[in-house]
Amino acid sequence: MMSSSGGLSRRRGAGGGGGDGESGYSSPVSSSGPTGGNLRRSSTDGKVAADPRDLQMEDENKTQPKLTLMEEVLLLGLKDKQGYLSFWNDNISYTLRGCILMELAFRNRIAMVKDPNRRKYPLADRYIEVISEKLTGEVLLDEALKMINSTQERMSVGQWIDLMSGETWNVMKIGFQLKQVRERLAKGLVDKGVLRTEKRNFLIFDMATHPVTDSAVKEEVVKRACTTLISRGGNSSPTLAERESPVAYQQLRTVAMVCAAYAANVLENALMYLNHEMRERAYTKVDELLSDYSQFPFGSGASKNEVAGKDLQMEVVAAVLNVFTKMDSIL
Repeated sequence: MMSSSGGLSRRRGAGGGGGDGESGYSSPVSSSGPTGGNLRRSSTDGKVAADPRDLQMEDENKTQPKLTLMEEVLLLGLKDKQGYLSFWNDNISYTLRGCILMELAFRNRIAMVKDPNRRKYPLADRYIEVISEKLTGEVLLDEALKMINSTQERMSVGQWIDLMSGETWNVMKIGFQLKQVRERLAKGLVDKGVLRTEKRNFLIFDMATHPVTDSAVKEEVVKRACTTLISRGGNSSPTLAERESPVAYQQLRTVAMVCAAYAANVLENALMYLNHEMRERAYTKVDELLSDYSQFPFGSGASKNEVAGKDLQMEVVAAVLNVFTKMDSIL
């Protein structure tokens, strides 16, 4: 089995992720037409065939958040009025690729290969596989899902993050790099009404920027991060909002978001309005969360309620967080 440590070592030596490239992408293939199944009555009292897959997608959408993990982390990194990320942030590109894998696991699309021998290997070196080919409706997620599914060679969590970041010396695998991830995520947030697009002049060139339009959405992400990190309860204590949320794995999603933001060097943007003592408490808490959730089974301070029956999916989440612990931003 190949180890992911090589790519991480190169990354620490080179000082940053693989960048976002320049090539475009293809839109996900739309689902086929109605095939029968349930019948819906139209406004003219006629019967219209409804595809059962559409009804299943509607039910799934009710348990999915408005923003993906990648979008939340990017949103924390963006300057509200200027609409761009810090030019000195070398970690967010790599972290976003890890968030893609966690999001696919939360949506029950990928999981660890069910092999008892996998426990002999470090988390980041365990193989993953596609367990559902159903598209998510999120372009980046679907591109990654189809790429993983079309690959005959099984690869580990660490390998996939490296490859999607473009961190490989194997020219045969250069095609696995996901291009323009940050820009495409920003455009997705524009489509969702959270950001808008503007042109700004930087010295001798123009650049598209994406200032925040719906500040309430970002404030909710910031509030959720702060509430999680400054609460005095144990790591396993969900907030009232998390208990009442219809979103699947809401507490684990919040933990994954704050740990990813920490690895991406954007968590400080969420904590900037806290006083010094509370910021120190928040950083101590995120270190504890990262320690508990970067192992599997999750550590003693972690909640076990949400992972029942989904061990192989949540093991992917733990493996990604384990990769984050080895990043230079954490070390």
